[in-house]
Amino acid sequence: MTVQTWTYILVGLTFTLYIGIAIWSRAGSTKEFYVAGGGVSPLANGLATAADWMSAASFLGMAGLISFSGYDGSVYLMGWTGGYVLLALLLAPYLRKFGKFTVPDFIGDRYYSNVARTVAVICALLVSFTYVAGQMRGVGLVFSRFLEVDINTGVIIGMVIVLFYAVLGGMKGITYTQVAQYCVLIFAFMVPAIFISLQMTGNPIPQLGMGSKISGEGVYLLDKLDGLSAELGFAKYTDGSKSMIDVFFITAALMVGTAGLPHVIVRFFTVPKVRDARKSAGYALLFIAILYTTAPAIAVFARTNLIETVSNKKYADMPKWFSKWEATGLIQFDDKNKDGTIQYVADKKKNELSVDADIMVLANPEIARLPNWVIALVAAGGLAAALSTAAGLLLVISTSVSRDLIKKQINPDISEKGELIAARLSAVVAVCVAGYFGINPPDFVAATVALAFGLAAASFFPAIIMGIFYKKMNREGAISGMVVGILSMLFYMLKFKFDMFGGGAPKDWWFGISPEGFGTVAMLLNFIVSVTVAQFTPPPPEAVQEIVENIRIPNGVGEASVH
Repeated sequence: MTVQTWTYILVGLTFTLYIGIAIWSRAGSTKEFYVAGGGVSPLANGLATAADWMSAASFLGMAGLISFSGYDGSVYLMGWTGGYVLLALLLAPYLRKFGKFTVPDFIGDRYYSNVARTVAVICALLVSFTYVAGQMRGVGLVFSRFLEVDINTGVIIGMVIVLFYAVLGGMKGITYTQVAQYCVLIFAFMVPAIFISLQMTGNPIPQLGMGSKISGEGVYLLDKLDGLSAELGFAKYTDGSKSMIDVFFITAALMVGTAGLPHVIVRFFTVPKVRDARKSAGYALLFIAILYTTAPAIAVFARTNLIETVSNKKYADMPKWFSKWEATGLIQFDDKNKDGTIQYVADKKKNELSVDADIMVLANPEIARLPNWVIALVAAGGLAAALSTAAGLLLVISTSVSRDLIKKQINPDISEKGELIAARLSAVVAVCVAGYFGINPPDFVAATVALAFGLAAASFFPAIIMGIFYKKMNREGAISGMVVGILSMLFYMLKFKFDMFGGGAPKDWWFGISPEGFGTVAMLLNFIVSVTVAQFTPPPPEAVQEIVENIRIPNGVGEASVH
């Protein structure tokens, strides 16, 4: 069967599974809609959290990014996985014990202020919309290549699927759908990796294959890739170009950003007990590590195969996959010297080939000439990754509006049925907005995955940490810190990423810190401003200080609070 036929079959089967689960586990109350009734097992929650976290950026983008940046790409592996260690140790059990439904809910009650709640809602919406627009675009790209439909049509199909199970099932439906999506995406990620590792090195374990000798050649794979890169004028794959300070700040920003992402944190409100929150964080870290330790191997395999397939080869002799990706605009060949041969070199004046890093995972099985069903499986996995994260983000958006704005501030007397309707209507609006940005992406969507992490690091992380561990932190300090943190992060990203406020070249970066790493600086500013303001303003009420003391006591926990 053709790739397209296999894709229709596998994508159709997986989508049927997701919709079936959504119908089976649909939410009947606000508690089921917001936190799946608080009854999800640690194992299921770990699987769902892993799927929620591993978005199209993880599944499609990370290995591609590493394949082009080499050693420098390690900051994403260290930062994103390290963030889960922070979550498991510092946040998950305490937030679960506090017993609220959302991050703005925690911040609003802990800092006894609707202003703090509103600032947190704005931060949650900024982070979530930045993230979700990229997911919808990823869905459109996968559909456009493998189902041979227009990208916009692909986005609309994705919108309908997500809308169905997010609006119908709420967190309950999303949780069990994400369990299925994790199984699909990890199988789709590992199968081609194992195939290619066997093909290139004879070792079935990709993580070991990356460091093994190439079958029949007697040379280590990484040494060969270093040599190929050097021949074309690129830096050696195993050499890094980033400064140590920038590596440190990017890694730290990704870590604390991960620990502050609202759609990840809300998952720990869905388990019955505090101990289960810690367990599910451990499971999630294990399940995530499977993909994250495999991504560098896929990056090496894909980069090596790409160079050997296209460099100094006749354009007329290129395999079918090349022209199919060319049709999407994600691979472009410009025959500058009109000799019909692809010159793929580091010198921009001579280089004739541009490759979008996001296609490396999807194109890798085709480049390696794997069976058609494996190629289609990767497409199904990419869709599972994008849809699982999109659903989690959309739920954060709808909950922030229906609970933290309408229920907590605008109309406190709204009935549970009315609140559930508001939550579902908010999800519908959120899907439409996300779909719009997926169809008409602003220039910065693809470039600002780091913006979501930077915003979360600059705003939520300090407020949550001090809310748990520093009982003297008051509302004035927390609000001031969040505002300063998020505004400084936005200013730096807009100035140095998008050439606003007079623009700025890398040589002008403050202290040599890239925009991707500035979230760490903004987080530190948040801490400094919060603590300073708190020293000159009234301390929090005794009742709030007692709550903070109580959430750090291990024994005893109530159910998640509905009021």
